Amino acid sequence: MAKVTVSLPQGTRDFGPEVVRKRNYITDTIKEVFELYGFQPLETPAMENLETLMGKYGEEGDKLIFKILNNGIADPKNKDRAQSGFEKALEGKSSPDLTERALKYDLTIPFARYVAMNHTQLPIPFKRYQIQPVWRADRPQKGRYREFWQCDCDVVGSTALINEIELANIYHEVFTRLKVTGYELRVNSRKILAGLAELCGGSDQLTNITVAIDKLDKIGLEKVKEELATRGLSNEQIQIIETYLAIDGSNEEKLEKIKILFKDSQTGNKGIAEIEYLFDSRLLTPDSRLFIDFTLARGLNYYTGIIFEAKAPETVKIGSIGGGGRYDDLTGLFGVPGIPGVGVSFGLDRIYDVLEEMKVFPDTVQIGTQVLFFNTGTEEAKSAFVTMQQLRAAGVRCELYHETAKFDKQFKYAEKKGIPYIIIIGSREIADNTFVCKDLRKGTQETIPLSTISNISFI
Repeated sequence: MAKVTVSLPQGTRDFGPEVVRKRNYITDTIKEVFELYGFQPLETPAMENLETLMGKYGEEGDKLIFKILNNGIADPKNKDRAQSGFEKALEGKSSPDLTERALKYDLTIPFARYVAMNHTQLPIPFKRYQIQPVWRADRPQKGRYREFWQCDCDVVGSTALINEIELANIYHEVFTRLKVTGYELRVNSRKILAGLAELCGGSDQLTNITVAIDKLDKIGLEKVKEELATRGLSNEQIQIIETYLAIDGSNEEKLEKIKILFKDSQTGNKGIAEIEYLFDSRLLTPDSRLFIDFTLARGLNYYTGIIFEAKAPETVKIGSIGGGGRYDDLTGLFGVPGIPGVGVSFGLDRIYDVLEEMKVFPDTVQIGTQVLFFNTGTEEAKSAFVTMQQLRAAGVRCELYHETAKFDKQFKYAEKKGIPYIIIIGSREIADNTFVCKDLRKGTQETIPLSTISNISFI
């Protein structure tokens, strides 16, 4: 038989027990905070109809959607349909002859689709959280994968800016619990970007401007100016954008400078007012690391108000670890207008990498089995099993070694699994109604009356 080359698709990963426990620590922390703020869990399918996703993420995002070939596309009977579909694909167009479904690109659009389908039965405002994988046909690199997990929370049915305050506080609470010190939560407003477009000739320039500005960190100012020129903006318009991008200083100084630039922009001033409300110190959690960043664009077409981006600490070269914003007509894309929404996302995979690099995972995160009962013989194992079941009933995670073996072999098993406690019940212990308990972390051992085993803390 030919040798099989075993590998993973590029940009995907397996997760062993150690990694899964660390990831669960992150998601459990995030879930606790979401629940603390009144959000409810939701799950949507891995795939969506292609028409649900396309046109929602901007031209760059649409290119990264993983499309799924139709069933039976390789059947000779479907040759003509397949040929027609592939010809359209070569022209950069989608065709139902070739594909009608795709893997979801994020959790927000599927959520909007869910709300559109179920809005008459939902409590409004509806607050949901969702922790699931998404897929993007991106170039894999450190901190960027083709399959990755998002942790989202959204509120739909409310325009109240208090929701944005709560989302900023959620970011701070999660990162504080995870000990991600030095993170930054960057904030801007889509209305400010729309005001910039007004200064540059009209709202029809908004997409051109945001798509280019969104690349600023990656390609630099000069390349952004070149791209704006290729998108048809004049030198005068590009100069206005350059002046806008050069605004710096403290949050207060940035607000003063943007007010001067936008003195004649009604739309831009609405965005400025929203940001001023967001920075009300009476509502924000103390020590919140919230910063105004007028270069923040987030090139997704559905944002309409405040936009967020969470940045990893500068000592960790990973970049964005979360983001989101307000989208006041997203369900309108699915025929249900008038349901405003706002939400944020945590990038689980990048947050994992941040915690690894900062070495802030708790030592206890790897403890699965707390107690290993040694197998010292057939009858002894039966007594150990009865005692083990008593501990399990008390919530202690434990297991019995599967066969009688030398102590050295059983110790090595405990060491590999990171099991902190060993219990030995041999013939002598059965006769004396005792057990031997070894704490492998401290290197201590003691013989204890069996009747007191329920009083021992195996943490």
